Amino acid sequence: MRILLTGATGFLGLAIQRHFEGHEVVTVGRSNCEVIAHLEKVIPVLPEADLVIHAAGKAHSVPKTKAQEKEFFDVNVKGTENLLKTLERSATLPESFVFISSIAVYGAEEGILIDESFPLSANDAYGKSKIGAEKLIIDWCELNKINCTILRLPLLAGSNPPGNLRAMIKGIQKGYYVNIAGGKAKKSMVMREDVVSIILKASQKGGIYNLTDGHHPSFAELSEVISKQLNKPNPFNIPLWFAKLMAFGGDLIGNKAPINSKKLGKITKDLTFADDKARTALGWKPEPVLERFKI
Repeated sequence: MRILLTGATGFLGLAIQRHFEGHEVVTVGRSNCEVIAHLEKVIPVLPEADLVIHAAGKAHSVPKTKAQEKEFFDVNVKGTENLLKTLERSATLPESFVFISSIAVYGAEEGILIDESFPLSANDAYGKSKIGAEKLIIDWCELNKINCTILRLPLLAGSNPPGNLRAMIKGIQKGYYVNIAGGKAKKSMVMREDVVSIILKASQKGGIYNLTDGHHPSFAELSEVISKQLNKPNPFNIPLWFAKLMAFGGDLIGNKAPINSKKLGKITKDLTFADDKARTALGWKPEPVLERFKI
């Protein structure tokens, strides 16, 4: 089987490459790939493939200007549009298309076991751009009778992770990370390797799926696992009333403050997602992040 993989040098893309070593994988990315292309800028020439895995995208940053917001739509929406235009030029279209999306499309800041029927209500640049990309892909696959799979992922765990998990590890390592109100808030997570292992089966089945580890670790649980691996004491805990005072001060300072009321709300509220659909349709059986995660 020939697989076309975008975002091949990213955190997830590298794991996908390793998993499909027995197949012919054509990698697409901005560097260190067989096809070097900025998909938001060009419509490259790509070989025909049986399966397309679209893992390229912009994430892990908060835009501070309109120009930075536009980058999300350029990369995540325009890049997807150009990829689809490229595929249309092939003599033979792929049998299946898998898009790596995000639970950010729901736009939820709190909630328990949100499933795939939840409205797509994102109002941030990242979430809205992922919604736009999903719609393009769903419509294109329906028009061309291609098996379409969308995987909506929460926080990804694995060795040397990016984004918020990397920031947490760094904070614990340097001693400035603290839990708030006991760190009881739960967040959905999933191991990178579990996601990779279900891609082929999901591509054959088609559909839209949330993928989580089913445990949804709390900040306290996760920070304890990280601290143990780093041989550091468990993070200090600050009471909610004190955190609210800090957040109030952050509201006065502005976006540059390390914490404000909006950020405080996010880290003190549960936000978990249901993966029952994947378990039923795909036989999804992930491992708990707390047991498997190694820095």
